[in-house]
Amino acid sequence: MTSHEGSTSPPGHEVPEKKQTSLGLYVTAREAYEMWKAAPAKVHIIDVRTPEEYVFVGHATMARNIPLVFMRYQWDAEKDEPVVEPNAEFVAKVQARHAPDDTLLLICRSGGRSAWAVNFLAKAGFTKAYNVIDGTEGDKVDDAGSAYHGKRMRNGWKNSGSPWTYDCDPDLLWTA
Repeated sequence: MTSHEGSTSPPGHEVPEKKQTSLGLYVTAREAYEMWKAAPAKVHIIDVRTPEEYVFVGHATMARNIPLVFMRYQWDAEKDEPVVEPNAEFVAKVQARHAPDDTLLLICRSGGRSAWAVNFLAKAGFTKAYNVIDGTEGDKVDDAGSAYHGKRMRNGWKNSGSPWTYDCDPDLLWTA
């Protein structure tokens, strides 16, 4: 698959279609950390995973949790996945904290939901919203001979050496 037309894909990376955004701004988890480290007052990391994922799977130490969707605690047998519902306050919560020209790095598990989040923010007028294409946990290992086959161990924030934690700062954790 190819990168979004006119995108700023990370060098040497092709962005799968499901991770592409209307803004075409992409970084890897490691690049996101370097961007934040270079300008922590100007670069903001937003973790769009559910509060449960943020708390129990771990998160970037400086990431604010503003979930894109919430779990319904039901199973969709046809799709073979949990049922989720959109967070109707997502865009408004981001707008309450950030200006349309702020640099925002959106991260989820592996880059799909954060792409959706970037697109919602772009429609709301945000111009510097980047998709962290490998997310928190990274992409699955595709090597049948590996003990990690099918596990999210290939890249991502947790596998990049960037700081992450299970500890929760109440100021960064989603509260309704």
